Amino acid sequence: MQAIILAAGMGKRLGKLTGDNTKCMVKVNGRMLIDRMLTQLAGHPLKRIVLVIGYKGEKLQEYLGTSFNRIPLIYVVNPDYEHTNNIYSLFLAKEYLREDETVLLESDIVLEDSIIEKVIFHPYPNLAVVAKYRHRMNGTMVYLDKDNRITHYIPNAEFSCDHSDEYYKTVNVYKFSKQFSSTRYIPFLEAYIQAFGHNEYYEQVLSVLSMLDNTEVKGLPLDTEKWVEIDDLVDLEHAETLFHGKEDTVRKYQSYYGGYWRFPSLIDYCYLVNPFFPTDKLKQLMVHNFETLLCQYPSGMKSNVLSVSNYFNIDEDYICVGNGAAELIKVLIPLLQGKVGTLLPSFEEYAHCIGESRNISFRITKDNFSYGIKDVISFFEDKDISNLILVNPENPSGNFIRKEDLLYLLEWCTCRNIHLVVDESFLDFSDGFDKDSLLRNEILKEYTHLIVLKSISKSYGVPGLRLGVLASGNGSLVKQIRQALPIWNINSFADFFMQNLCFYKDDYKSAHLSFLEERQRFYNELKQIRFIRPLPSQANYFLCEVYGFSAFELTSVLLHSYNLFIKDCSSKKGFEGRQFVRLAIKGKEENDLLINSLKLLDKEYEKKHVSSVSG
Repeated sequence: MQAIILAAGMGKRLGKLTGDNTKCMVKVNGRMLIDRMLTQLAGHPLKRIVLVIGYKGEKLQEYLGTSFNRIPLIYVVNPDYEHTNNIYSLFLAKEYLREDETVLLESDIVLEDSIIEKVIFHPYPNLAVVAKYRHRMNGTMVYLDKDNRITHYIPNAEFSCDHSDEYYKTVNVYKFSKQFSSTRYIPFLEAYIQAFGHNEYYEQVLSVLSMLDNTEVKGLPLDTEKWVEIDDLVDLEHAETLFHGKEDTVRKYQSYYGGYWRFPSLIDYCYLVNPFFPTDKLKQLMVHNFETLLCQYPSGMKSNVLSVSNYFNIDEDYICVGNGAAELIKVLIPLLQGKVGTLLPSFEEYAHCIGESRNISFRITKDNFSYGIKDVISFFEDKDISNLILVNPENPSGNFIRKEDLLYLLEWCTCRNIHLVVDESFLDFSDGFDKDSLLRNEILKEYTHLIVLKSISKSYGVPGLRLGVLASGNGSLVKQIRQALPIWNINSFADFFMQNLCFYKDDYKSAHLSFLEERQRFYNELKQIRFIRPLPSQANYFLCEVYGFSAFELTSVLLHSYNLFIKDCSSKKGFEGRQFVRLAIKGKEENDLLINSLKLLDKEYEKKHVSSVSG
């Protein structure tokens, strides 16, 4: 058996990274693509490795030399690499292809070792490694029959989103028998080049064969194995995330702050979204209007304010609409004069915007991080603050304060000329969410020192739309915030969603009841896990203290072993010396996936605990 690696391309989309290097010399986490691939191949008894080189080929040849781990390296030069595609590179290596069973690879892929092993040791002689179609996959797609035979090749020009669920993407790793190459593939390769020229792709030959007769090429579908084809800088970043070391991978995911749809096998229990809303009907309405919303400008600020005013029944003069609550926080905080009181642990975006010099923090020291209004007043009674920020329910503890207590705090703040900022982003997950909100005209009108913030993205399950609301009876403040916001800070999709949300109020209430039921069930399941202690919560997450693992270790194990991503709270202020994670509450099926994974780890914890006690 031999390997042929196609490495003649220029890799223009990688910019300066390929300015003086061939594409396969680009590094992923400090290691060249070609070094990784050759190491994987060299672990098997290959007669030789043939590299077809072109752009900067002499540099690659000088770097690699004539052998790798005692396997001979043979070079075939494609002198016309700038004007040809990979069909010509393979054509130039056809005599080698004819001589032996061959593993054919393109040099711009990074993949798990197990994929190479699967190909080499698979009993079937002619294989194409394939993977179910996912976001950003580009290039040749195929259909497989029930026996995994490739029945049809779909080039880019024929790609249809309507059939994408049926597609498999070729991973650009093949195995051809000597007989197949000699009697089938090479004759058609020569004929195809003669008819269509050099600027084509070698998969097109396989496509012709599949149409003429049974080519006997089977797909080898991947399951959970990782692979990335690196065509541009986005692909490179993706590869560096998937192929980091364990500790670095967790930190890499944590640095993204979302966008986990780029990793289809990952289930996100870190970011907080309503699992029961929007309904399918509302989603279908959005899809039906997709083209219009994509191609036309959104409404301006005035229209967005009216939509929110209509839904929440709040005077339009009290309202500002933001591109997520985060945008409103960024605008609000600099407008608040004087010192700002905050709580720890809490949502840290406020503290980041305030800065250390203006921030006076009340550190919650109770074992379960609970607090009441008397605790808050007692701490800030003698503090020189002009503003006080309260997240209710609290993030990440889930602590909750009822409306009557908030009104008492509001009276206290008003008497001391303190602005009270109440963040209700998670209020709709509480037991009596429709009764405890301060988003009321009479409250906003009476207490002009009150500012209420709310994340529509979280409560209504649409974080991709980026919607947030700020309300205050302080007309001067509202005017300042509006002036600081762009006139089109809300896109058409968010605009459309907010305009139609009023027709789905009953569905939203039903979703709330479904959520409460699932939260209680999930909480009861979590309490059965011996190495974690979930704290009661009125939000859509549970803060859990961890025993037997560090929070980072548990996050890492769940990510690498089960593709489940939870929030490691060990770096958050207020948890010093203790290990906590935060678990988002999702739908029943996903919650059970997490519970079952934790139960498996619980068995390991029991073994360690018994061993340590008996020792």
